[in-house]
Amino acid sequence: MSTLLGPIRQLGYVVDDIEAAMAHWSDAMGVGPWFYNPQVPIEDYVFEGESYRPHNSVALANSGGMQVELIQTRNDVPSCYRDFMQKGLRGLQHVAFWTRDYDADLARMEAQGFTVRMSGCVGRNGRFAYFAEEHHPGTCIELSEVLGPKGTMFDLIRDASEGWDGSDPVRPFPDLSAL
Repeated sequence: MSTLLGPIRQLGYVVDDIEAAMAHWSDAMGVGPWFYNPQVPIEDYVFEGESYRPHNSVALANSGGMQVELIQTRNDVPSCYRDFMQKGLRGLQHVAFWTRDYDADLARMEAQGFTVRMSGCVGRNGRFAYFAEEHHPGTCIELSEVLGPKGTMFDLIRDASEGWDGSDPVRPFPDLSAL
């Protein structure tokens, strides 16, 4: 467990081909099922102080308590993901801590000298922030709020992985407004 914000809960991988990456993780590594969203609805997206409209595809699955996130950028909007790829990197781009007290944990990170580089919100109570500081070449920290629908979806994804038999390896994201 990390002494920073508790356990790391997610490993985020930037990939060139999300469909091939899901197949690899399912077939070769036995991780799944994958919950896939070809265009994540990100609100209030800001990168280095400027607002943009990113088009990212995301797939989520769990291996035990650890969530794996696959990310493919679909446009050239400035982001931590784009910068990672422009460095010629692919693979592990971030580790995420999950929080139910986003404001307090964000303030704690900033008090420790961390700087928000990228932020936004996915659904109600789904804020996120990526910090500029890299503690391993290319890899940064994400703080992800897991209240409300986003937290419910993460629970659903974890539960679906328990005892998964390999069937139906790619599934659509649940409708966050219905959760």
